[in-house]
Order: sequence, then C-alpha cells, then structure tokens
Amino acid sequence: MLNKKMEEALNGQLNKEMYSAYLYMAMSSYADSQGIKGIAHWFMVQYHEEMLHAMRIYEYIQEQGNDVVLGAIDRPQGTFTTALSLFEAALTHERFITRSINELMDLAIEEHDHASKAFLEWYVSEQVEEEQNATDIVQTLKMIGDNSAALFLYDKDLKARTVNVPTDFSNGVSSAITG
Repeated sequence: MLNKKMEEALNGQLNKEMYSAYLYMAMSSYADSQGIKGIAHWFMVQYHEEMLHAMRIYEYIQEQGNDVVLGAIDRPQGTFTTALSLFEAALTHERFITRSINELMDLAIEEHDHASKAFLEWYVSEQVEEEQNATDIVQTLKMIGDNSAALFLYDKDLKARTVNVPTDFSNGVSSAITG
C-alpha cells in the first residue's frame, strides 16, 4: 500500500498525464484545421501514448490498494502560430512532465518506497525519449523555416508515425500490453 504522500503525488501525476493527452488532442485539432494533416496525425498518436502513461499510473495506484482520485483537467491551449510553435509548446510541456516525474522519483526515494521507485523508472526512461522526439522535430522545423515545400514533405514524414501502444484498457493495462 502506498503512503498518503505517494498516493496524492501519483494521483497528481495521473492528472498531468491526462492533461498531456488532452493537450496533444488540442494540438492535433489545431494542426488539422491548418491543413498539416501529418502533424495532426503525429499529435493524435502522441495522445494515445499519453493515455497509456495515465492508465499505467491509474492501474498502479489501484494495484497498491489505494484510491484513484480524478481531478479536473484544465483546458489546454488551442491556438498556435506555426508548426514550430506547436512542437516548441510540446517540448516545453514534456520538460514540465520530466520535472514532475523526477520529483515523484525523489519522493519515492525519500519515502523508501521501492515498489514506486521501480515503477517510476519506466517513466524516467520514457521522458528521455519524449524530450528527444520533440527536440528533433523542433530542430528540423527550425531548419525548414518558412519553406512551405519542405514543410509539406516533412508533414508527410510525420504522418508515417504509427500507434505502437495499446488503446483498449478495458481489461487492464497489463493485459493490453501483453495482448
């Protein structure tokens, strides 16, 4: 069983992960409205990844015999100026999530909660990947600049991203992952 501090902190992270999904859905919608369908697709795939992140925490809290407490999800930013601004906002958000995961890890260590520490190690590694993906795209979009032909081609590349995480959690995250 989780102590109260860890339970509250994990419920807070669950809310942040749900917000992340909501944010990426809003970014997808905005990109779609601007005709950059590949970027819209990329963000919708990211939405599914964030839902997996949230559901892993949801299930972990329950498996530990604690209560999941769902909080309100803030309204995300819905308008942007460019494709670059979308991904700069995504990178800023991922850095925020990384700090939050690191704080959770610090709390697990401080509380001598070895189970939560082991659970959170996946998130630490995942955040390295999340930040790198956003950084790579930001760098590419900066190189592209105002070149609409290059953006058109890159948008097509981003549309090739596939959903490689489960999207049906009705039987639990573990069973969704193992198939």
